[in-house]
Amino acid sequence: QVQLVESGGGLVQAGGSLRLSCAASGRTFSRYHMGWFRQAPGNEREFVGFISWSDAVTRVADSVKGRFTISRDNAKNTVYLQMNSLKPEDTAVYYCAAQQKVGVLYEYWGQGTQVTVSS
Repeated sequence: QVQLVESGGGLVQAGGSLRLSCAASGRTFSRYHMGWFRQAPGNEREFVGFISWSDAVTRVADSVKGRFTISRDNAKNTVYLQMNSLKPEDTAVYYCAAQQKVGVLYEYWGQGTQVTVSS
């Protein structure tokens, strides 16, 4: 079992920055690939970014490319989402999730953290 807790959300003006954190506890965090997702009201949940267990592979959605970056610190059991140049359309609840194998469902999810970007 892996427990995930997101933090770092809040209200920010357009053009501002936030860094989200996802702290993991339970089984060996370093063995899990991690993803970030978001869901805005009335919208489906969408993929934001991915980082492999070893940090060797990262990718982000085209909608956030050049603005968001993902990193992880396995010693701290934490994955981060650095969000720069935020836009009102980035407003959503952001979730982190963990998977042991690429291509299978994410097995564990956090409770989410709200990010609101004002224009």
